[in-house]
This record gives sequence, C-alpha cells and structure tokens, in this order.
Amino acid sequence: MLQNFSAQLFLGLAQRRLFQKGLPVFTYHSIGDAPPGARDPFLYVSKARFNEQLAMLVEHGFTSGSLENCARREGNPDKKVVITFDDGYRNVLRNGLEALTRHRFRAVQYIVAGLIGTRNEWDTKHGDVPEALMDTSEIREWLAAGQEIGSHSLTHRNLSKLSEAEAREQIMGSKKKLEDTFGIAVRHFAYPGGKWTPMVRDLVQEAGYATASTTKFGVNTVRTPQFELRRIFCLSEGEMLAKVKHRIARRLGGR
Repeated sequence: MLQNFSAQLFLGLAQRRLFQKGLPVFTYHSIGDAPPGARDPFLYVSKARFNEQLAMLVEHGFTSGSLENCARREGNPDKKVVITFDDGYRNVLRNGLEALTRHRFRAVQYIVAGLIGTRNEWDTKHGDVPEALMDTSEIREWLAAGQEIGSHSLTHRNLSKLSEAEAREQIMGSKKKLEDTFGIAVRHFAYPGGKWTPMVRDLVQEAGYATASTTKFGVNTVRTPQFELRRIFCLSEGEMLAKVKHRIARRLGGR
C-alpha cells in the first residue's frame, strides 16, 4: 500500500531537509473528491486529506507564512509554509475554509478575475468537467474569514502565447478589476498553467504586484526571484507517478 501524503511529505522531503533550505509554497486547486470524467483527478484533494495535511504541518511545528515576506532570510528558521489555491473554485470555500481556520493557516486564492461567478471555461472547452468558481459574495466571505486573494489573470489564457498588449490586459486588467470590486490591494499573481516568458514576468512587475508564482518545483530562498516563485504540488510520490501514467494514457488514448 502506498504511503499517504503526510508520511511522504515528512519522511521524504524533510529527510532531504528541503523545508529547511527555504520557504515552501504549496499549490492546490480543488478541495473535494474528483468527479467522474475529470481530466486530471490529481488536481482534487479530498476534504479529509486536506485536513490531514494541515494537521501534520502543525504537528511538525510549521505555521502559516506570507508571500509578502517570501524568503527574506536564509533557510526557513521560523518553519513557515504558504498555502495557495489556483483558479478560485467554490469547493475550496465550502470544503477547505473550516480546516484552514481551525489550523490557523491563511491561504491565497488566485482568482480568474474576468470569470468570477462562472466556471472553469478554460478546461471545459477541452472536455473537462465543469467546476463552479466563487462569485463576488463568496469571495467576500473568503476575505472576511481572514483569507487572501491574488490574480490569476482575466480569463486564464496562456500568457506565453499572447502579444504584449494582450498579456498586459490580462495582467493589469485583472488586478484593477479585483481591486475595484473588493477594495483591497492585490499583491500576488500566479501564471495560468505556469506559462510565462520574460516579457510576461516584466509586465507582472510593472503592474505593481509584489510576487508571481510559477509551477516549478522547489522551495524559495533568498536567491529565488520574487516573480519566479517555486511551488510544491501536494501529492505523494506514488500519486505523482500515477499522475504521470494518467497523462500518458490520456495522450495515447487521444491519438
């Protein structure tokens, strides 16, 4: 039987002292069971598993960190971690907020600003199952609970494929829309699908964000560029292997 995430996390990563080398930023998408037909079921973490993961972090002395102070010092002496969610799914609010509150973690939800209250159109057009995105009142509920939001562009387009003008609108337009709607400063950005170029990165900085998160694996040190932050998917080694096999099978099946 495969070891669960918690064992993998602290027997695997901790043995290599990875979490002592820099600040870990965890990536999540949906909290709940993967529905039938999901193209990537490994983007779902069950409610029980998510609670277990947070509890294990607390048990090992880790507390909630902030992207604002990402890797300002060498190593991770204060044992901080940062929790992030891409896309702004309603299931995170409904299935994850209670655990975050109980274990005293403050998370960042990266919101697709132009699609608030709709669904994941960037996935459904490729045949994926629909998932509801938080509407304005739900985002306000998330914020009122002490959680944070960042920008995930206007419509979740592949920024690396856009012209400078199109990328600028996705990056700057999303920031303005979120700030105007919720009356707060939006300081953090996540590249949709992890796709970016130096031009895109520079536009994010120009827009006035403080950080930008990629999907590159690793922890963040004093040498990590603030607009190229690394993150960690919360999967065990066995789950990661199964994810790779799932992707290969899906590609072969599409031929």
